[in-house]
Amino acid sequence: MEMAGACPCGNGCGMAEGSKRPLLIIAAGGTGGHMFPAQALAELMLRRGWRVTLSTDARGARYTDAFPDGVEIEQVSSATFARGGILAKLAAPFRILSGVLGMAWRLRQERPDAVVGFGGYPSIPALGAAWMLRVPRMIHEQNGVLGRVNTVFARRVDAIACGTWPTTLPANVAASHVGNPVRQAIRDRAGAGYIVPGDYPMSILVIGGSQGARILSDIVPPAIAALPMTVLSVLRVSHQARGEDELRVATYYAENGVKADVQPFFSDVPTRMADAQLVISRSGASSVADISVIGRPAILVPFAAATHDHQTANARGLVQAGAAIQMPEAQLTVEKMTETILSVLADAQTAQRMAQAALDASRPDATEALAAMVENLAQQHPSPQQKESTSG
Repeated sequence: MEMAGACPCGNGCGMAEGSKRPLLIIAAGGTGGHMFPAQALAELMLRRGWRVTLSTDARGARYTDAFPDGVEIEQVSSATFARGGILAKLAAPFRILSGVLGMAWRLRQERPDAVVGFGGYPSIPALGAAWMLRVPRMIHEQNGVLGRVNTVFARRVDAIACGTWPTTLPANVAASHVGNPVRQAIRDRAGAGYIVPGDYPMSILVIGGSQGARILSDIVPPAIAALPMTVLSVLRVSHQARGEDELRVATYYAENGVKADVQPFFSDVPTRMADAQLVISRSGASSVADISVIGRPAILVPFAAATHDHQTANARGLVQAGAAIQMPEAQLTVEKMTETILSVLADAQTAQRMAQAALDASRPDATEALAAMVENLAQQHPSPQQKESTSG
């Protein structure tokens, strides 16, 4: 574990080198929806003087460059039943069991004060080992419906924190609504001043989750190209498209006179979102949280194949608040998208009301609320290993 430095957390906490600092293990699966809130919690817990280890898989490791340097990253043995052939599915239980046993050995050695799972199959080893060893443990569910792994552990953890409210939970299971933690880069732009649409440079941000969205690449470019020239002449588009769609989307925009920046991944989403008059997005939990914390009007297109239709549940709060317009995939057409975009960009008062409604619905203190639950958990439910250490 990382122990060097006069102030190990790097934020002037005053702890001397080698002092015993509490240890948090964060377990998260390999998508941005799991990793972004995990990153937010890691950032804050480091500032509070904790040691932090992230347990993830190879997919999750792609997101770790944005994690603070003080976080120890470890890849675990896990597997999913959702991908691969029959042999991969048959091997999955053995890989998961291997990961749990390996993590149990580590937990006995390191004696963490708390384990927090954010969902995804890579969180199983840490949560499973914590359950076996009675280490204080909790889960954070980002979506309005518990994911598969979090459903399994809902009755095997000491606490459940929810990002979207209400969240569908198993019978007789209680949870706390804390909101979805957002990265520091988003928090730095919380409530950024909104410039209403007008006869001057404007921008639209199109994002489809961490992997882009094919349907947005099919529908949004022609919908934007059909906008009146008075709008197009001052409009610039930032469009996140899958790698295989990038060239055709960029070509379509160029051939139709739309100024657009098309990329598979934007590393500066917070800046682009803060600059946008309108965001068109999937309704992944992290995207919804980012939109609300910065405060931008949105058109949300829930992923129809999402487990238990959780993206529709995610969108509900902003839609009911009047901050977003929901467009189900089944009803999505170029003409309808053009009409909906124009209903925001052609009405400054509506756009302003939507931006303010998004802010009013946001939970910018979500990271602090989640951190407080972690600290209370560690104090109220010390593990047997921690009790031994204290009595010793």
